[in-house]
Amino acid sequence: MNTSIRYLAVACALTLVAACAKQETASTDQASTNATLESDAQKFGYAIGIDLGKSLQPVKEDVDITALKAGLDDAFADGEPKMDDAAREEIKNTISRKMQERQVKLRADQAAKAGAEGEKFLADNGKREGVKTTDSGLQYEVLTEGDGKHPTAEDTVTVHYKGTLINGEEFDSSYSRGQPVTFPLKNVIPGWTEGVQLMSTGAKYKFYIPAKLGYGERGAGVKIGPNETLIFEVELLSFEAPKAEGDAK
Repeated sequence: MNTSIRYLAVACALTLVAACAKQETASTDQASTNATLESDAQKFGYAIGIDLGKSLQPVKEDVDITALKAGLDDAFADGEPKMDDAAREEIKNTISRKMQERQVKLRADQAAKAGAEGEKFLADNGKREGVKTTDSGLQYEVLTEGDGKHPTAEDTVTVHYKGTLINGEEFDSSYSRGQPVTFPLKNVIPGWTEGVQLMSTGAKYKFYIPAKLGYGERGAGVKIGPNETLIFEVELLSFEAPKAEGDAK
């Protein structure tokens, strides 16, 4: 979830609190550590507080807790807000822009760091015995050689695989799921499309895929950041050519 969406989620949660909790609040003199959690209302209030606190963790440097509590108090008491609608909307937009700017910078820093580490890793890895480098920059290592023909990019392949980052962290594995995967070879990242075509049935290769042949600056999901170099162990179980139009009918 990006920062602007997260901010909206927090704002919606605050609105929910204001709408659902039209009750007299306890004195601000009481410390939160002394709050009693006996009634359903107390437990409900505390539960929402924890949820809000966790939601606000990524932006806690932008939130003044005392002012947050004051806003809740005014909303619960139906008091006159200290900021009108326009002022509240303006500051929310201002902070949202700051959060987005920080996120962009953070991602750029991550991309630069991962790119430099990946280049060094591939430069050193390419010198190891048994590691071959193609013209595109893909590196591969034959763990077990197969037999027979090689698939083309148009074929559908069935493989077992394990994917890790260069630090050894595993991000995906068909072995762990106990189920191989089948897909058109042209529909995956370029490093896979090129590399699997080097294999034949029964082969097991290890691919070292530079970011430009992987997910590039966009990354993938939570575990694969921008410009990450990826390592895959791939076992080609079988492949088949696409069916002709007449056969499909």
